[in-house]
Amino acid sequence: MPSPVGELTLIASDTGLVAVLWENDDPLRVRLGDVQDDADHPVLVAARAQLMEYFAGQRRAFDLPLDFRGTDFQKSVWKQLLAIPFGETRSYGEIAVALGSPTASRAVGAANGRNPISIIAPCHRVVGTSGALTGFAGGLQAKAFLLRHEGPDLLL
Repeated sequence: MPSPVGELTLIASDTGLVAVLWENDDPLRVRLGDVQDDADHPVLVAARAQLMEYFAGQRRAFDLPLDFRGTDFQKSVWKQLLAIPFGETRSYGEIAVALGSPTASRAVGAANGRNPISIIAPCHRVVGTSGALTGFAGGLQAKAFLLRHEGPDLLL
């Protein structure tokens, strides 16, 4: 689907949304497994509609079944992403503390980088301890766009 941050590819399973991939995404970045590419799949139809509402400024939270595919640790990090409210950010260290592993900020960063459901599981809301933008699968310009879209004061 076209978006203000480039072409996004949406992928679903029978269980839920598996991935929101970037235009130039590394195909090895996320695990996909058995997936649906039927454009009429109900999860894909709902995901497209909700993403369009998000980009139009009409949606702050997503309501979709998600089918995360990764390790238990990755899934725990991605669950923390879902808890970051619209218009707010968290640091890798804050997520590590929330997971009960205060020294795991690098592991959190690695898991964040493998988040398969970009935007919806808002990995763009994770920044460095100083507030600096750090690596992002969609590129730092896309990350900055998403943060400005959610709240101009999110970027220092």
